[in-house]
Amino acid sequence: MTQTKSMLMRIYTDEAAMHGDEEAVHVVVGRARQAGLAGATVLRGRLGFASGSAVHRHYSLGIGDNPPMVIELVDREDRLRDFVPQLADMHGIGLITLEAVEILFAADHPRKREA
Repeated sequence: MTQTKSMLMRIYTDEAAMHGDEEAVHVVVGRARQAGLAGATVLRGRLGFASGSAVHRHYSLGIGDNPPMVIELVDREDRLRDFVPQLADMHGIGLITLEAVEILFAADHPRKREA
């Protein structure tokens, strides 16, 4: 098993956040891919809030839906920090965090087959 130290960036937003006529989550993931970052995943939450903002929630029938969204990006610290300025023009995103993670397995790494 190969262990690699990397960083995890989380970008907090909501489903209704837009950048022009595109959803903010699509813009961020597209820019991350263009920047060659190692990976991105968008997670949809059920309930959340930020200081000074309304509660974002998912309703069972979808009426009035605006659930919180979290975009997770994984790569080396320098690459993630270099990516942040590419988000400066985006007003639909909120908090951005960065934390150390240890990658224990990645699907694109070859694995030893058990006999």
